[in-house]
Amino acid sequence: MLKKLVYATSCAFAMAYGASAMAKTELTMYYPISVGGPLTEVMDGLIADFQKENPEITVKAVYSGNYDETRVRALSALRGGESVQLSVLGALDAHDLVEQGLVESFSDIAKTTEEKAWLTSFYPALMANGTIEGKVWGIPFQRSTIVMYYNKEAFKAAGLDPEVAPKTWDEMVAVAQALTKDKQYGLMIPSTGYPYWMFQALAIQNGQKLMNEEGTEVYLNTPEAVEALTFFRDLATKYQVSPKGTIEWGTLRQAFVQGQTAMMWHTTGNLTAVKKEAGFDFGVAMLPGKKQQASPTGGGNFYLFKGADEAQKQAALDFMRWMTAPQRAAQWSIATGYVATSPAAYDTPELKTYGQDFPQALVARDQLEVAVPEFATYETARVRELVSNAVQAAITESKSPQAALDEAQQAAQRLLRDYQ
Repeated sequence: MLKKLVYATSCAFAMAYGASAMAKTELTMYYPISVGGPLTEVMDGLIADFQKENPEITVKAVYSGNYDETRVRALSALRGGESVQLSVLGALDAHDLVEQGLVESFSDIAKTTEEKAWLTSFYPALMANGTIEGKVWGIPFQRSTIVMYYNKEAFKAAGLDPEVAPKTWDEMVAVAQALTKDKQYGLMIPSTGYPYWMFQALAIQNGQKLMNEEGTEVYLNTPEAVEALTFFRDLATKYQVSPKGTIEWGTLRQAFVQGQTAMMWHTTGNLTAVKKEAGFDFGVAMLPGKKQQASPTGGGNFYLFKGADEAQKQAALDFMRWMTAPQRAAQWSIATGYVATSPAAYDTPELKTYGQDFPQALVARDQLEVAVPEFATYETARVRELVSNAVQAAITESKSPQAALDEAQQAAQRLLRDYQ
């Protein structure tokens, strides 16, 4: 009888252990793919590597369009009761996600010394959008700044020094005029997709921040902001170094590599794609300025949604720590062009070697010294749309910069009134 009891107990233990060993924690992650190029293969490879090292965790990536589309789809799934634990969403979405009570604070769920140290390992400029009232809500992952790409061969042909990029607005206009000729514009700055982002860069360069740190006020129609938007419009209408009308975000990279423009402003997330596609030597430079050189940060953060059980929370935390570890951040930066999010990543042998061979990859990192948080407020999507519409109205000359920004300011103030 004792032998039978021991045998039965041993079998039960073995079955329980086997069930436990086979049990997996499943995570669903919504991820934006329509940002700077095809990233699915890179992401799929990283997830596969993580799952090999962590066989007890399964990560299902749902590729869901650009940042706006991903936010809508992820939140719709979440509110519809679907099992969604994490997502990469815009860094600028943090205020709304927190205000709606949709996300967990990493400051609250990071328990161990290593987890808490992880929260302080990123560049401060990249943490700004995801930190609200002293707590961390978003972890930098797919992050960027705006940089200026320029065709060195076009510079040489125009008698310009290909190793010296313009550092001021006046220099940029003069260089663009020298570069403009038949079938080639001197400069293109996109005005679709993320027009608010480009306008914010110009405003900062003219000494004007567009919002307060709390996300409750905007300053869209100050003289400095109006001057910045006027300059944006004047590149085409006054200086004639850009095409009139809107310039498409999604096709600008192709216009640059095909020689339709000698300079362009675009996300660092396009760097690797430009490197692969350009049949000419090109440079990357920090954005020029009027009062100062500056760029807003951009891109996406990891967010952890509420509703996950304890196993899923820990698995998600382990996954995000793995994905943002220095060696993966270096790998991601090399594969895509996005900024490696921590100083430790730039100390890895891989990124050190890459930076020596391809110094263009270090410009975005260096620009973090003069970077500011991306435009973000409460009611972010609606306020951002107001700004983007104002920019496009001015660019297409359907409204004056002053009138367009006055309207945007008034409408934004109405949206933000309840948060003040």
